[in-house]
Amino acid sequence: MNLEGLYSRTRVAFDPQLRHDLFTLNGLSVDGVALQRLSALLDKVRQLAGILIYAQVESRNNFPTGAGLASSASGFAALTLAACGAAGLKPGEGDLSRLARLASGSACRSVPGGFVEWQVGEDHQSSYAFSIAPLQHWDLVDCIAVISQAHKPTSSQEGHALADTSPLQAARLADAPRRLDLCRRAILERDFDALAEVAELDSNLMHAVIITSTPAVFYWHPTTLTVMQAVSNWRKNGLPACYTIDAGPNVHVICLSDWVGQVSERLRQIPGVTEVLTARPGGPARLIPEFEGEMTS
Repeated sequence: MNLEGLYSRTRVAFDPQLRHDLFTLNGLSVDGVALQRLSALLDKVRQLAGILIYAQVESRNNFPTGAGLASSASGFAALTLAACGAAGLKPGEGDLSRLARLASGSACRSVPGGFVEWQVGEDHQSSYAFSIAPLQHWDLVDCIAVISQAHKPTSSQEGHALADTSPLQAARLADAPRRLDLCRRAILERDFDALAEVAELDSNLMHAVIITSTPAVFYWHPTTLTVMQAVSNWRKNGLPACYTIDAGPNVHVICLSDWVGQVSERLRQIPGVTEVLTARPGGPARLIPEFEGEMTS
């Protein structure tokens, strides 16, 4: 589910005067691995466009960065669209998704709008994301319990690299098609109970792998577990809410829109929850009209 109101805004300008790519994120200059990943994606765009010009990239997120809220997915989806625009390319949504996937797997899902599925595929051409339902399909709300805004010490990319060291990873992957089918069906049929069951199972399995990798990685904070237990108890007592957690301590609590006020208020009362962000299903990555001439996404 792409989220309305939580976004990355990125401007890309190819400049013949530059001697290398430059990148600022939230007003701060970025180098190292993050700049290398950005330049690798820009190299793909340069190759497609037939240009040999470096770029100035400026990006801002309006939500915590590197804290398990999919900032890489959002950022690389925006970068892909903005860079293609700046280079004079006009790829379709499928090609944008494929290109974004090369920088960050989850970024391919941030290109289409609404409720999105990433097709694993067998090669580059067949592995991309597409909408399975428009944003108006189901009035769900993501109530994000912010527990920490600090940049996590182990990145998602590093966590993925360790996954195969866990004895649980093979079983998780073998069961993935079944869970995906259950999740897809739950969304299309608007079956909240079914969605809650598979979303929480999938989240728990991912973190079980992370915790049992070598070395072990612990993204959860004590408050993370408190929120998980609270949400489970709320649902047992008739409140339609479920949790899912990315590679970080913060908890996404999904609920039906009629319950968003109650869920948000309950989350705010949990010690250690510093803020609650709410977001409904959102649209696809897009060029912003007022900056279209400057190729911003």
